[in-house]
Amino acid sequence: MAGATGLVGRAVLARLLADKRYSAVHCVGRRAPAQHDLKLAVHLTDSFNEFTVPPPVDDVFIALGTTIKTAGSRAAFRAVDFDAVLAVARAGRIAGATRLGLVSAMGADAHSAIFYSRVKGEAEEALLHLGFPTLVVVRPSVLAGERESLGQPPRAGEKIAIGLSRLFGGLIPANYQAISADKVARTLVEEVATRQGHHVILSGEMQRHEAR
Repeated sequence: MAGATGLVGRAVLARLLADKRYSAVHCVGRRAPAQHDLKLAVHLTDSFNEFTVPPPVDDVFIALGTTIKTAGSRAAFRAVDFDAVLAVARAGRIAGATRLGLVSAMGADAHSAIFYSRVKGEAEEALLHLGFPTLVVVRPSVLAGERESLGQPPRAGEKIAIGLSRLFGGLIPANYQAISADKVARTLVEEVATRQGHHVILSGEMQRHEAR
């Protein structure tokens, strides 16, 4: 798994560690996650293009993501949300993984005029060519969760969207209501374990998703 120190990634990792279907979880990243567990192996790296995970690997989960503001430039944003995503997926495939779960974003579209959405969509399309028999992509809307505990500054846009969802939830389409990081993580882990083929799951469907 990559991206375990982020809002959704932290929730995904917690579910993987608690899931009896997994005997070992390998985490790759620049920083170690806060969680500690006997079945967790952490691989620290400064470059996602230069790491290898010892096989066998069954599933890959990618929750990497940043913002253009945080990254500092469009090129730096793309280096995370496209280049690093593809590097992790390739490494997992080489190690034998047959199932891949990706946290993308609502509006992801390789042909979008919006740079953020276009990069997200291009990453989704590129993953299709890696040969994973199962590829599950979740596209959450604005995320609800505590970023302060991750050492991340709160995002003004998220606070506004969360407030609007609470006030006018019934009037806002489900796909664009704020969604908890835990709901996204729960959906991704369960769908990767039970689906075959390529599936894109929108935020509204995740709002209704029940644990199996």
